[in-house]
Amino acid sequence: MIDTTQEQLIRLADAARLIPPARRGKKTHESTVLRWILTGTKAPDGSTVRLDGIRLGGKWLTSREALQRFGEALTPDLATGAGPERRRFSRPPRTRQRAADQAGRALTKAGI
Repeated sequence: MIDTTQEQLIRLADAARLIPPARRGKKTHESTVLRWILTGTKAPDGSTVRLDGIRLGGKWLTSREALQRFGEALTPDLATGAGPERRRFSRPPRTRQRAADQAGRALTKAGI
């Protein structure tokens, strides 16, 4: 929760500019920041983490401190091993099974 007496409020467009470019150098759009406030994003452990935001005067605002908390909640502590574990496989089980079945058929066809 944002404490307006202790935190520096910033517009979502300004918050988006604080986030370094990601895929192919694309900048983060302010609608992404709003989505993080309204619906959140998945953490490595599968839980949903939401960015703290506040609506004042018909505008959504967040804070630098809220961005810090959001990043910390999404980042596992790799130094101590505490925090959510990374998944070994990035594909869903159904996709992995389909690929395994396809590989099995290819090996059978090759006579292996």
